[in-house]
Amino acid sequence: MAHDESSDPGTPAPADPPTTADGADAPAARRLHRRVIVAAGVGVLFVALLLGGLIAVRNGVIGLDEGWAGEVIELRGAFGDAVAFTMNRLGGGAIGVFVVPLGGAVVLLLCRRPWGAAFFILASAASAGVVQLLKHLFGRARPEDMLVTSDFGSFPSGHVANAATIAVVVGIIAPRVWVWALGVAYTLLMAFTRTYLGVHWLTDTIAGALVGVGVALVVWAILARPLEEERQRWHRRRDASAGTAPTAQAG
Repeated sequence: MAHDESSDPGTPAPADPPTTADGADAPAARRLHRRVIVAAGVGVLFVALLLGGLIAVRNGVIGLDEGWAGEVIELRGAFGDAVAFTMNRLGGGAIGVFVVPLGGAVVLLLCRRPWGAAFFILASAASAGVVQLLKHLFGRARPEDMLVTSDFGSFPSGHVANAATIAVVVGIIAPRVWVWALGVAYTLLMAFTRTYLGVHWLTDTIAGALVGVGVALVVWAILARPLEEERQRWHRRRDASAGTAPTAQAG
C-alpha cells in the first residue's frame, strides 16, 4: 500500500510561496490602492455636497462669506485688477475649458504619455460636469458687487475646480514637490481672485477646490494602472537616453 506523505504528521507541510508586490498579491494590492483613492475622492466630493447643503439650509447666507467679501473688496486696485482679470481669462471661457486641457494633452502626447493625456482630458471634463450639476442643484445667488459677468450659479466655483483638477492631475503625472507647490499656489491664487472680482463667495471657492480634487482622484483611480505603467516606461526611456548620450558623443 502506498504511503501518503501528505497525511504523515511527521512530514512538514510545504511552505507557502513568498509573495511580493510584483507577485500574486500585486493585483489585490492594486485593487486596494484604487479603492482607497476612490474612497478619498468620493469623500471629498461628499464634503462639498454637505457644504452646499449647509448653505442651502441657511438660505445662502454665511457670516464667513460676508466678512471675507467685505475685506477683500478693500484690497482692490490697479495691480490686483490686472492679476484677477488675467486669472479670470485663464481659468474660464474658451481658454480654461478648451485651450488649457487640450494644450496639456498635446504636450503629454508629444512626451509619449497618451494615458496622461487621457487623464488630463477626462478629469477636466468630469470636473466641469460636476460643477454644472451642483450649480443647478443649489442655484446659489452670486455676490452683487461683481467686476465681471458670470453665468448662472455661484456654488461651486468652476474656475477653482478647474485649477484644482489641473493641479492634482499634473502632480500625479509629474510627482515632484515643486510641481505640487506650484499647483497649490495656482489654485489658491485662483480662489482669491474669484472673491476679489466679487463673482464668488469664499465657500464657493472652497467647494470648487473640493470638487476639483475629488474628481481628479476618482478618475486617477480608474486609470491608475496604465498611468503607472506609462510613467515607469517613460522613466526607463529617459534613463536609457541619459545613459547612451555620453557614448554617442564619444563616437
